[in-house]
Amino acid sequence: MTATSNPTRRLLMTWALLMGLTLVTMLSARLGGDARLAALPLWSAGLLLATTFFKAHRVLMVYLGLADASPAWRGAFVGLVLATLMLVGSGYLFAQLS
Repeated sequence: MTATSNPTRRLLMTWALLMGLTLVTMLSARLGGDARLAALPLWSAGLLLATTFFKAHRVLMVYLGLADASPAWRGAFVGLVLATLMLVGSGYLFAQLS
């Protein structure tokens, strides 16, 4: 095994995982209801936000190399992703409850 095959394999495995999570996201949105313009149910929106967080986390850690960065950088970027998803989720909840 060469020195470049292990990082390449890691990138390919991460890419495959991201594609699988994209399919989960697509299926959860599609299973949400029969009406095309209806809002997603809460479970579907929650699944969408959870898979989005995991995908963003993988991109940050693997593709942007934050796994090798200091804990402060990792925490800052993961915190920003969480804050963004919480903002999106709270907007969705507000729209559902209004």
